[in-house]
Amino acid sequence: MKDLSNEIFYGMILALGSFLLAMFLTPIYTYFAYKFKFWKKQKKETLTGEALPIMTKLHAHKFKRAFPTMAGIVGLVTVAVVTFSCNWVRGWTWLPLAAFLGGGFIGLIDDLINVFGSGKGAAGLRAPMKMFLITIVGLIGGWFFACKLNMTSVAVPFLGDFDLGVVGIIAVFTFAVVATSNAVNITDGLDGLAGGTMILAYGAYGAIAVLQGSWELAAFCFTVVGWLLSYTWFNIPPARFMMGDTGSFALGAGLGVVAMQTDCFLLLPVIGILLVVEAGSSLIQIFSKKVFHRKIFISAPIHHHFEAKGWGEAKVVMRFWVIAGAAALLGVFIAGISGMI
Repeated sequence: MKDLSNEIFYGMILALGSFLLAMFLTPIYTYFAYKFKFWKKQKKETLTGEALPIMTKLHAHKFKRAFPTMAGIVGLVTVAVVTFSCNWVRGWTWLPLAAFLGGGFIGLIDDLINVFGSGKGAAGLRAPMKMFLITIVGLIGGWFFACKLNMTSVAVPFLGDFDLGVVGIIAVFTFAVVATSNAVNITDGLDGLAGGTMILAYGAYGAIAVLQGSWELAAFCFTVVGWLLSYTWFNIPPARFMMGDTGSFALGAGLGVVAMQTDCFLLLPVIGILLVVEAGSSLIQIFSKKVFHRKIFISAPIHHHFEAKGWGEAKVVMRFWVIAGAAALLGVFIAGISGMI
């Protein structure tokens, strides 16, 4: 019990250190963001090339003022510095950190094109290119997971472990990284929504890692939580900035890896239920428009649907936080009673 208390204490110290470092770095980022005009360009079209009149109207007030993006840079620096200096363990923290930084780098390229690009392509990297690049990150991470860490099985709640072989586990690992990265990116559409949701998801996986005795992985999760607490402080409505794809892709890739390393990948749809709903609502909307030529939601993803129904932005965000919190608790509970910890 004493060792457990010591390890939890160490994880909390890293979370606090991450929070304080991010609070120190954020004004520096803000200075350069305003000096060099890291202004986010408002999205004008859907993935299918259609106009976005509803979302444009709902968020017009944000783009009437200077609204910087790429605040995820603070997260990349913070998590990297804390992990490299205080929690560098090749078998446990190399992989989630590599995915976190790899996803963040892809998002940074996308944000840079959005901020400084011109012409029709200024919205950022095209979706197929982003998908290709994040898939590469997933494949490299999956190879390391299978061939260097010798992990080839997936735990199924209440049923036990099922060996998938090297090829199978690399495919699942890649799917976890790609799907979660895109889902977090889709969720990052309202002030504070992605930040609060990811605090709860990383917190849940941190708790699972603690109960499994995976101290370094738990400390990594708490390090990310520390940064997100700082980010959310500045991002609650009205937001001072947004994390951009830099932050959302980093968070998604890192979370996918953590889910695999805790062997609780199949709990990700529970702990990250909002990610499933957000991404699913977008997919359903696209499918319905292409096949049936009609919309299911007033606007997608679903947080914009509720905005269009008359919910205020703060109401949507806070109610989604409540759902995310309940889902995180449920996920940890299932992990406990199913023998996964």
